[in-house]
Amino acid sequence: MALSRSFFWSYILQSRFIRPAINDTYDPGMMYYFLSTVADVSANPYINASAIYFAPNSSYTSSYRGFFNKTFPRFGPRTFRLDDFNDPIHLQKISTWNTFDVRDLGAHPPESKSNDYSSDLYKINEWYRKWLPDDVEGRHDTKTTYQVEIRYANNTNETFTFHGPPGADEDPGPVKWTRPYFDCGRSNKWLVSAVVPIADIYPRHTQFRHIEYPKYTAVAVLEMDFERLDINQCPKGEGNKGPNHFADTARCKKETTECEPLHGWGFRRGGYQCRCKPGYRLPNVVRRPYLGEIIERASAEQYYNDYDCLKIGWVQKVPIQWERASYHIREKYLDKHPEYRNYTTGAAALHSENLNIDQALKFIHGVNYKTCKNFHPQDLILRGDVSYGAKEQFENEAKMAVRLANFISAFLQVSDPNEVYTGKRVADKPLTEDQMIGETLAIVLGDTKVWSAATLWERNKFTNRTYFAPYAYKTELNTRKFKLEDLARLNKTHELYTEKKNFKFLKQRWSTNFDDLETFYIKMKIRQNETGEYLQKYEHYPTSYRAASLKHGYWSQPQFDCDGYVKKWLVTYSAPFFGWDSIKVKLEFKGVVQVSMDMMQLDIQQCPDWYYEPNAFKNTDKCDEQTSYCVPIMGRGYETGGYKCECKQGYEYPFEDLITYYDGQLVEAEFQNIVVDKESRYDMFKCRLAGASAIQAATSLIVALLGFTLIMLYKYR
Repeated sequence: MALSRSFFWSYILQSRFIRPAINDTYDPGMMYYFLSTVADVSANPYINASAIYFAPNSSYTSSYRGFFNKTFPRFGPRTFRLDDFNDPIHLQKISTWNTFDVRDLGAHPPESKSNDYSSDLYKINEWYRKWLPDDVEGRHDTKTTYQVEIRYANNTNETFTFHGPPGADEDPGPVKWTRPYFDCGRSNKWLVSAVVPIADIYPRHTQFRHIEYPKYTAVAVLEMDFERLDINQCPKGEGNKGPNHFADTARCKKETTECEPLHGWGFRRGGYQCRCKPGYRLPNVVRRPYLGEIIERASAEQYYNDYDCLKIGWVQKVPIQWERASYHIREKYLDKHPEYRNYTTGAAALHSENLNIDQALKFIHGVNYKTCKNFHPQDLILRGDVSYGAKEQFENEAKMAVRLANFISAFLQVSDPNEVYTGKRVADKPLTEDQMIGETLAIVLGDTKVWSAATLWERNKFTNRTYFAPYAYKTELNTRKFKLEDLARLNKTHELYTEKKNFKFLKQRWSTNFDDLETFYIKMKIRQNETGEYLQKYEHYPTSYRAASLKHGYWSQPQFDCDGYVKKWLVTYSAPFFGWDSIKVKLEFKGVVQVSMDMMQLDIQQCPDWYYEPNAFKNTDKCDEQTSYCVPIMGRGYETGGYKCECKQGYEYPFEDLITYYDGQLVEAEFQNIVVDKESRYDMFKCRLAGASAIQAATSLIVALLGFTLIMLYKYR
């Protein structure tokens, strides 16, 4: 999200070159900056604060009369989340985390150096020093450029190139992380920040373009709670190379177990599990690997007496020579998986009673921009359960849409272009086309998983436009060339964006009742005048707005649009935004923000699951159910084999290997050999019943039983 903000501000600050030169500024007003940072925090509960810090005398504004080509000494709009349990607004005395403190940190007495965020005396300004001040020396073309091909509603075209943050392939990359710091006097928490630079052409309006050069004039800073980070207590290795202050602090017994980190544990001990090393197994009374949290809490006596693995006495070699399965073995597995005996191909594979996952994926992967015309349009819309996991795996991308929907809702409800202020202060102008184009484009530029984004306005709801729908997209994964079209230029009935399913569904859902929307409260303090000697409360204090959260959006079915701009299997998330009606009495639906992601970037979940889980591919793993169980492996993509077969309680992995499980990709490949009647070792992918820890122990048991039998025979003869 920080990267997306950097792209937007870099674009909008340089978009003045698209428009005619006038004796005025095209820059957004102060309220736009404030509400933009509010939306960053309101859309993502894991973000504590959001801010934009400008370098001294680098911020231009349209919020003051007669302020053309003048700058603020300092400008730092910042929003952080308040704990509102004791706020008089909330009579329930329950923390909602929907109240935000918004203030301009650039407004302070000139003599107060400790309040100047650009000063060395401002002790927590490491985020400022990461990129600023940007003293450009030597060449003036050092800033990365990005290209956008724009097609407007009147079918005119324009190619705009602007300077932005560094690319992900550059060194250093676009995002720098600060050290953890205590935000004393503000949120009073340990925070860690992501810092991204904002580029502009500086200085402005000199009439001499050769002395205007790109430089970083500001930074976008997103601050997160440091205690939400996971710590890795496992020893250093391939996945934990360091530097890591907590490396090798896990309490796994290294003789028989090895450490594996667990995600989502937070900044506390115990975020790991102790797995048995190869050649060892869990005791028969233990069901799962030892949980780190339990080990950390154990007493000394418990620790030294338990949490060990037992050595496997008889270890087999992995077979080298494979053989074809015998007739009855092959028939046994085909009876167990009847979908591989009689199956359908093509689009019908997804509609059969017993789903053949290989044929289903063969159809899905076989659809591309060359072959899509060969299928019926209905075949290019998949069932919703085919994209199971999208809500979790694409959550961050969906929050990008919620963030923009929150911002538009806040601006339409809080900012009044007809407001009259005292002095030279003027109200923010209504949202412009360039601003909406920049916001939509920033979503695609800021997140590589997003292939397209759109801001679809309802009819006659955008200023001076009947229809307005900027649609940004890319045609290749890692690129610096993007495209944007105004979908309002499409005027055929079946092409109108207002007739699409996502738009119509959300419009009908939010046509009358808005009670379920989230209410966000803003406590805003702005600068008293242009120079900003001190802060004052915003005239409408406190103020609030209502907007959608993540749960109020709509997830579409996976679809391949053969006539669309992005020819991929796309999963689309749509979030609505709202504003006042014409007489400012009640809210009304204003439009939708959409983001689309490539379904091929999802991980397939083949393991067994509850009957009510909408997953088309559940229970399609090939693990031996009697001796092993399925565990998902993330990162394998939209392919089979994204799991591993772990041995059940009382069973052991019999082979001499570097792992203690059967890899799902190998299991799937060997099962296919069974299906096509080739050499296969699939029948060996079973766990062995855990017996004695060594052959000697088993021999001793046999001798003891034999001796006991002889004694009993001698006694009762």
